[in-house]
Amino acid sequence: MEKTILTNMVMIEDGKGNVVVQDRIKTWKGLAFPGGKVEKGESFVESAIREVKEETGLEVSSLQLCGVKQFQTELDERYIVFLYKTDVYKGTLVSSDEGEVKWIPLNQLKKADTVEDFDQLLEVFQKHSVSELYYEQNQVNVL
Repeated sequence: MEKTILTNMVMIEDGKGNVVVQDRIKTWKGLAFPGGKVEKGESFVESAIREVKEETGLEVSSLQLCGVKQFQTELDERYIVFLYKTDVYKGTLVSSDEGEVKWIPLNQLKKADTVEDFDQLLEVFQKHSVSELYYEQNQVNVL
C-alpha cells in the first residue's frame, strides 16, 4: 500500500483584488497561501479551516475546492495538496511561527518572491479548465 500525506492550501480573497499570503520561512521558502497537514480523523475542509486559523488568525468558511497538487516524495510517499479558495472570512491577520502573513494584490504575485511552482499553482486556483498540478519524474504537468 502506498503511504500518502494529505495537506491543504487556501487562497483567501478580499473581493478587492487582494489575497492573503504567508512568507514561509521553513523548508518551502517564499510567499504562498496558508495551509498545512490534515490530521488523523479530520475532514479536508476542517483541516483547511484549522490551518488558516493557526497560521493567519482568520476564521474562514465557504471553502471551494479548486483542485489538487500531487507528487512523490523522496521517500516514495504520495503527497497531495487540496487547493481551496474563499472570500468569506472574519478576524484580523496575525502572523505565526510559520511566517509573516499579509494582504497583497493578486496581480502582483507573479512579480513577488513566491515559493517554487507558485505560478502553476495559481493556474489551478484561477482557471476552471485546470484541476491538477502533478509532478512526474521532475516534469510539471498542469491538467
